[in-house]
Amino acid sequence: MLTAVMTTGSLGVPATLGLAGGVSFVHPELLHLLWAALGLWGLLAFLELRQSSRLGRFISAVMQVRLARRLPRGRRLLRLVLLFTTFIAGTLALPRPQTAGELETESSTQVSADLMVVLDVSRSMLAEDAAPSRLQRAKAEILDLLSKLKGHRVGLVAFAGRAQVLCPLTPDYGFFRVVLERTDPRSVGRGGTRIGDGLRTALEAFGPAGGARLILLITDGEDQDSYPVDAAKEIRKAGVRVVAIGFGDERGSEITLTDPKTGGRSFLVDREGKVVRSRLDGKTLREIAVATEGAYIPAGVAALDLESIIKEHIQPLVREQKNVSVRAVPREHYPWLILLSLLSLVAAVRVGRSTTVAAFGSGGEEGREL
Repeated sequence: MLTAVMTTGSLGVPATLGLAGGVSFVHPELLHLLWAALGLWGLLAFLELRQSSRLGRFISAVMQVRLARRLPRGRRLLRLVLLFTTFIAGTLALPRPQTAGELETESSTQVSADLMVVLDVSRSMLAEDAAPSRLQRAKAEILDLLSKLKGHRVGLVAFAGRAQVLCPLTPDYGFFRVVLERTDPRSVGRGGTRIGDGLRTALEAFGPAGGARLILLITDGEDQDSYPVDAAKEIRKAGVRVVAIGFGDERGSEITLTDPKTGGRSFLVDREGKVVRSRLDGKTLREIAVATEGAYIPAGVAALDLESIIKEHIQPLVREQKNVSVRAVPREHYPWLILLSLLSLVAAVRVGRSTTVAAFGSGGEEGREL
């Protein structure tokens, strides 16, 4: 005796109907079509037998063979059996019967890292010791770096007097590029330079611990009591490293301001009217790098060696994650049922073509079979 076992999907809808014999159906609701198939076959069988019975009321069996264009009884029964096989096999193919097949192992290797760019957008980054300015130069280097990355997620945190996530981690480099190109000192809305706030915001933006994570800090190093080294120690505890890139001249440079309305240019001055000179603070950036076991790259006013940054600081952090999944590949049986149904239909048609006709010759021959 077979026992039916029903499994349900996530919405409570029957997913498969399994039998104790090992057969299951992908669309068990279609099994109800068997009643329609049996009914249609029963109707054909009834009409066939009824026709034979009615003809026997008027003509003897011998004359039926001589005069009527009909199949012998054996062939009529054979045709009914073939039609029965056609209907049942074709209907059983619809719900896709399956049995357990072989196990298939699928493995996928994912190599990626999360890279959070922490960009200084304070007014000190407007200094032109790194042409055309520290900020524009940093953005150009980031875009160049972006073109060399493959398969990594990138995000952007801008900071000045406060820090703000402008682009969360994303594999969409096009979106990141659009956000970066629009980034300027107005992006955070508060003046100042708080490196520590930028680092803490970047750490929060990573979310739950995952794969390899790296912070790319780009600044001139000047800080206003945000305790960046303490923030770096917190970052190291979370398993994140910092690669600090310092832009600017350690001897100092004036900060050039441009009036957006008139295009006039002037130097930034302090409250006493003295011209402000911004210097690269390499000492702070070195301490941040040491605290996170990262690296400090004093770019100064020269071009960055992006290939070295990727090879020495990004690739070693990337961990190879290999996901292996095993799934059972069911053995489908509906193709064979469809083939059986078609062959039975063809055979039934061939059997139906063999008819008996009345042949009246001069010698009164018996009916001749074609």
